[in-house]
Amino acid sequence: MENIENVTTDEKIRIQKYFTDCGVLSRRAAEAEIEAGHVRINGEIATIGQKITPGVDEVKWNGKLVTPPRRAEHVTVMLHKPAGFVTTTSDEQGRPCVTDLLADLNVRLYPIGRLDMNSTGLLLLTNDGELANLLTHPSHHVPKVYHVTVGGEISDRELRQLSSPMVIDGYRIRPVKVNCLRAYEHMSELEMTLYEGRNRQIRKMCAALDLHILSLKRVAMGPLTLGHLAEGKFRHLGPSEVEALKQAALKAAKENKRPAPQRAPRTNLTKKTRKNPRKPKED
Repeated sequence: MENIENVTTDEKIRIQKYFTDCGVLSRRAAEAEIEAGHVRINGEIATIGQKITPGVDEVKWNGKLVTPPRRAEHVTVMLHKPAGFVTTTSDEQGRPCVTDLLADLNVRLYPIGRLDMNSTGLLLLTNDGELANLLTHPSHHVPKVYHVTVGGEISDRELRQLSSPMVIDGYRIRPVKVNCLRAYEHMSELEMTLYEGRNRQIRKMCAALDLHILSLKRVAMGPLTLGHLAEGKFRHLGPSEVEALKQAALKAAKENKRPAPQRAPRTNLTKKTRKNPRKPKED
């Protein structure tokens, strides 16, 4: 039988990372719990960014002891997310969660990033806190490729606008690489490569140009591609794939060193209205 022991180390880590390493909360969820005063370190209320020594300092969340992670193999899987599933481990509204599709696994995994409920494609889930932190850190965004189908035949002007540094939610986003794969009178298929991960970025970009999205699918993330993985199925990533992801994140961190996004002038790129919005005709 594999020898599994609790981790004890003299290395200090931030309290929110400790929660992710223990597989208890995501970094953001941990920060919210700390801000709410629900976390105590050695009996004292914790603060965000406070450092602890795993296995030495006592950490309690809502009165329950949070034990150090155990030495066990990390598991990371690639899931082909179907539409209709929310990217979370549980949902108060009772909607299907992506983790429902991993019921055959005897390990608890957490999504890395998000795909909204109506989007499909490549989604990573893991219990590797280091990998999750690397890939979700604001400065470590590896390129993500999406295939997007919009209603109507897209124009060259609209392609140029989508490829320009647009303003979304008051911030000027990094330019997105956009290619038109196919264009028909009733729809166009685009390939969009994002270099940062703003909430519902592609949907908001298309909405700003009054482009109606028919489908949105993530097909690649850094060195990984979805390939022929069937919808609703998952596969385990090998050590070389995980290492390639980590190296891609570190490379992105070096390339993405720049000041935090600044709010753009209100006058820049407001939503325009088409005379004939491109929405599918009803039967």
